Amino acid sequence: MAPPRRGDLSLEEKDLLGVIARGNAEEAGRLLGSKNVRVNCLDEHGMTPLMHAAYKGKVDMCRLLLRHGADVNCNEHEHGYTALMFAGLSGNKEITWMMLEAGAETDVVNSVGRTAAQMAAFVGQHDCVTVINNFFPRERLDYYTKPQGLDKEPKLPVKLAGPLHKIITTTNMHPVKIVLLVKENPLLADVEALQKCYRVLDLICEKCMKQKDMNEVLAMKMHYISCIFQKCLTFLKEREDKLDGFIKSLLKGRDKDGFPVYQEKLIRESIRKFPYCEATLLQQLVRSIAPVEIGSDPTAFSVLTQAITGQVGFVDAEFCTTCGGKGANKRCSVCKMVMYCDQNCQKIHWFTHKKVCKTLKEIHEKQELEAAKEKRKQEKRQKKDEVQLVEGSSTSEEQTDAGPDATKEADANHATDQVEEPEFTKETEAPALPPEGPVESETGLADIALQKIQGSEE
Repeated sequence: MAPPRRGDLSLEEKDLLGVIARGNAEEAGRLLGSKNVRVNCLDEHGMTPLMHAAYKGKVDMCRLLLRHGADVNCNEHEHGYTALMFAGLSGNKEITWMMLEAGAETDVVNSVGRTAAQMAAFVGQHDCVTVINNFFPRERLDYYTKPQGLDKEPKLPVKLAGPLHKIITTTNMHPVKIVLLVKENPLLADVEALQKCYRVLDLICEKCMKQKDMNEVLAMKMHYISCIFQKCLTFLKEREDKLDGFIKSLLKGRDKDGFPVYQEKLIRESIRKFPYCEATLLQQLVRSIAPVEIGSDPTAFSVLTQAITGQVGFVDAEFCTTCGGKGANKRCSVCKMVMYCDQNCQKIHWFTHKKVCKTLKEIHEKQELEAAKEKRKQEKRQKKDEVQLVEGSSTSEEQTDAGPDATKEADANHATDQVEEPEFTKETEAPALPPEGPVESETGLADIALQKIQGSEE
C-alpha cells in the first residue's frame, strides 16, 4: 500500500518537509523520532522527504533519512522520479554516490523514459552521470570472496576486495592514475594479488557480456583495468624499478612535442584485445580511433573515457597532465602550458617535460604576443566603429534639421526640370547678371554661343 499523500500527513510530517528545506538536521532527527512521522510519507507531488533532501543537495539530511529507513527506490512521484534522479538533477556527486550505495536502481525510468543518468546528462550534470555510470555494487565483488561450487578457496581474498573496488569505481580512467592506486596499496602491489585481481575482472567482464541485460560499457571498463593490471605484473616481474618504471614509460613523451606514444599504444592495444568482437561499443571505439594518427586528436584515452564515463568531452575543466585528474589548477611555472594536480604530479612528470619545457615556453610567449596584437586590433576597430557611429548620428541629426527646406528646394528643382525649353534659350538666359555687371562677361558668353553655332553648321 502506497504511503499517504500530503492531505493525510500529520502536522509533524508537514513540519519535517519544512525542516528539510531549511537544512536543520538536528530538528529533523527530533521529528523522525516521533511516532507521528513516517520517513516515507509523500507530499502532494508524490515526493518523499529523501527526494526533497536529495534535490536540495542536503548531504547530512540524506544520510539521516537513510539511517531511519528511507526507501531509496520509491517511485510514487507523479512523473516517476526517484531519489537518485533528484540527486543527479541537483549535481551533488556525494549524494548521488550515497543513493547508489543505499541500493538505488540505475535502470529505472521516469514517465518520459529517462534513467537517472540520462536525466543528469540532460541538465548538464556530467559529474553525476560519471558517478552513476561507474558505480559497481560492492556485493557483486564480494561474491568472488566466497568459494563457489567446487572451489575450495575464493577467487578473490577478502583483503583485496576493498582496494580493488576502489579502482573499479574510480571515475578517472587514466592509466597512470590506476597504476598510482595500485602502487599506494601494498596489498595490491604484489604479483600474486594482481594475478587474482585481473582474473576476477575478466570474469566480471564475461558476466557483463553474457547476462540477459548486457552491459558493454562495464565490460569494457573491467577489461581495460585488467589490461593495466597485466602490464603492472610484467614490470613487477621484469624491471627493477617496477611500477615506477611503468609510470615513466606511460609518461615518456617524444622529443618533438612530448606526446606519450607508449601510453597511446597501450590504450589502443587494450581496446583491440577486447574479446567480444561483435560488441557495438568496440566497433564504435575502433571507428573513432583507427583513422587517427598517433599524436593527433582525439586520443585513445579521450575516446575511451567518453565511452565509459559518459562525459561529453572535457568541457570547462582542466586535467592533470600526469594522472588525468579533473580540476587541475597548478601550472608549470616556466612554460605555463602544462597543468598538474599537485607538486607530486609535477615531480613525476618532470623527467620528460623538461625536454620540451623551453619549446612550450616559446610557443606560449608567441601565443601571448599574437593574442595581445589581436586585442589591440579589436580595440582599434571598436574605437573606429564608435567614431563612425558618433559621426553618423551627427550627420543624421543635421539632415533631420534641414529636412523641410531641402524638400522644398528639391521640389522646386523637380518642377523646373519638368518644363521643356530649347537648348539655345537655356544658354542665352544662363548669364542672369545685374544691369551694372561687366560688359566683357556678356561679350565672352556671346562669343562662346557663336562658336557653338558655327561648329554645328560646319
